Amino acid sequence: MQVRSTSMRGGIVVRRAVARDVKRLTRLVRGSRAYGGQYAAMVADYRVGPDYVETHRVFVAVDAGDSTGRVLGFYSLVLVPPELDLLFVEDGMQGRGIGRLLVEHMKSEARAAGLDRVRVVSHPPAEGFYRSVGALLTGTVSANPPAVAWDRPELEFLIQ
Repeated sequence: MQVRSTSMRGGIVVRRAVARDVKRLTRLVRGSRAYGGQYAAMVADYRVGPDYVETHRVFVAVDAGDSTGRVLGFYSLVLVPPELDLLFVEDGMQGRGIGRLLVEHMKSEARAAGLDRVRVVSHPPAEGFYRSVGALLTGTVSANPPAVAWDRPELEFLIQ
């Protein structure tokens, strides 16, 4: 599996996630304001484990100038079936192009893997973001209580 990095303004680099990142990724998921209120139960016990990072294409955005390796965001691309499983950006870093950088990196990884499309089952508040970076709405995934108590938009990225 090829490992790639992509630089962005401000010294942000996307690199392959490793086992030592999993605690940071878990904190990022559990601490996301997007999963507050009615959505909190979905991520309360969520854990990104080393096995997940080893099994899927998980990439992190980090500040290259930060010696602590601070994770600013991450995504996970599942190849079979093709799906963007997770994409999170630290709350205080949203609106700075990190999510867009991660999506572009994901598309590059999908293209390199020979995929022609990538499905996204979006958290409802994130639908606008996905549409703004080129995902097309394809339907709705019905609620599946108790794990997910609300309908979710289903989108897809066409990989060219």
